[in-house]
Amino acid sequence: MQRNIHIVQTNWALHEPQLRLIREAVFIVEQAIPEDYEWDDDDLTAVQLVAYLDEKPVGCARVLDFKRIGRMAVLADYRNLGVGFALLNSAVDICREHGAPEIRLSAQLPAISLYEKAGFVVCSDAYLNTEILHKDMVLTF
Repeated sequence: MQRNIHIVQTNWALHEPQLRLIREAVFIVEQAIPEDYEWDDDDLTAVQLVAYLDEKPVGCARVLDFKRIGRMAVLADYRNLGVGFALLNSAVDICREHGAPEIRLSAQLPAISLYEKAGFVVCSDAYLNTEILHKDMVLTF
């Protein structure tokens, strides 16, 4: 069955309920990230992306300063269906359209292969961020 993934480029004011729903489920509930860490002022200025699968909001990401991708999350029941890759490609396209010479992100270790498929390369040793191992990654044009 073909799934219809649709990515909406938006902002916090227009899609806060959908963004909160996804990030609370993934980061705060599933990964036990503290709420005071999850919500920050960057949400107000970031380009926000919401992924819809069959018209249901199931994933999100944000782009900061057209050169950094973060807060990428897909609800557990919708992983491995191409949603994360679609979000990542949309975020990369936004950065490219704004002339970024490179894009950076902080990847949780289990997600590194997804980012590598899009051309990102690891550029740091592993480190703990909110008690979860991450590595920095970069995509250079």
